[in-house]
Amino acid sequence: MNLQVQQTASLVDQRVDASAVMTAIVVREQAMAVPMIYRSVGLSRIQARRTLTMWNWCGDIEDAVLVVSELVTNSINHARVVGELLSLRLAVLEDGSLLVDVSDPVADFSNFGQSVAPSDGDEQGRGLRLVRAVGGDLWWFLRQGEGGKTVRAHLRPLA
Repeated sequence: MNLQVQQTASLVDQRVDASAVMTAIVVREQAMAVPMIYRSVGLSRIQARRTLTMWNWCGDIEDAVLVVSELVTNSINHARVVGELLSLRLAVLEDGSLLVDVSDPVADFSNFGQSVAPSDGDEQGRGLRLVRAVGGDLWWFLRQGEGGKTVRAHLRPLA
């Protein structure tokens, strides 16, 4: 999967240098494509947990699985196109940090930078907040040549 950056947009968290992450050396990676249906959320969680455990990733695997779950769910909720697939990519960088990329066919994320607190009864609106709460840096970019976008989370290894 070619994930070259056409445009970097709405960097939510300034704790990480996005350009450094984009050019960092990947030491392990795995990608999978799944249908844009809710059963794919559970499948993505299982695959992420299995992969990170097999790699003996030195970060919090359960936090990483939560990030995968939230990003895949967001993609299905907000970018579902009948008959299209979403792509999940896990990549460990040379510093031990993890990239979680979820790519979908919609080239827009109009409310990405908005910080609207969901009310107690809302079932939606917490996903990106949860990702940031577990220490994930977030941004998104358009996929060059393939169309659509990629939402990327960057998680650091445990100290």
